[in-house]
Amino acid sequence: MPVSKLDPAHLREALQTLPAWHHADERGGTITREFRFDGFAQAFAFMTLVAIEADKRDHHPEWSNVYDRVTITLTTHDAAGLTLRDIELAQLADAAHSRFARVK
Repeated sequence: MPVSKLDPAHLREALQTLPAWHHADERGGTITREFRFDGFAQAFAFMTLVAIEADKRDHHPEWSNVYDRVTITLTTHDAAGLTLRDIELAQLADAAHSRFARVK
């Protein structure tokens, strides 16, 4: 099923739900966030949670992991920019990250 790039008004509204994500205009639109964890095992567990859901949705993130950090960039290549699929996966990643919130 084809997906449509979010129009500027809907994109602005959607980005308000993702304050920790950085929006860039490159490649038609991307959003990026760095997540931090207490160590490699937590970072890897987070990636596993997100990977399972991303695969179910057939929408795969661009990401990297360095020890206690995971950086995710989202865009929908087929739509040449950001779509609702990116927003939903970002929200899912935020929710997954909250499961590993550090107790201070």
